Amino acid sequence: MTPGAWIAVAAVVLALGVGLWRLGTDGRFRGTHVVRQGRPQAAADLPPTTRLPGADLVAAVGATLGERATLVQFSSAFCAPCRATRRVLGEVAGLVDGVTHVEIDAEHHLDATRDFGILRTPTTVVLDASGAEVTRATGAPTRDQVLSALATL
Repeated sequence: MTPGAWIAVAAVVLALGVGLWRLGTDGRFRGTHVVRQGRPQAAADLPPTTRLPGADLVAAVGATLGERATLVQFSSAFCAPCRATRRVLGEVAGLVDGVTHVEIDAEHHLDATRDFGILRTPTTVVLDASGAEVTRATGAPTRDQVLSALATL
């Protein structure tokens, strides 16, 4: 084989590996993310008058926290999977009592995007009733993945 053919084969193998990795990790909810700037995550660690960063973020976009949980979606205008995620999270918020869905445009809220460590869109952050981050998923989660993440609350 010529060197060009080996380069083409290596590029195909590398692309296949990256694609399989993305297929396995997109939409999966993981544990909480330590919010930058040393902000605490657990409501028990805070004095009663201190607000959590999630509560401040939701209030900044003119929304309110859900009674049970809030699904915060960071999206952008050019993101195709963001539309599917919006539809799934809206459906789940309609199915589960006390859950609200808040969509935040990452381009217009850059400080919040940096504070929460958002690296790509869509990213879904699940907040509990007090505004503390419980879990997050990058990529487009399925309806069942969102429901199982809410079941832990």
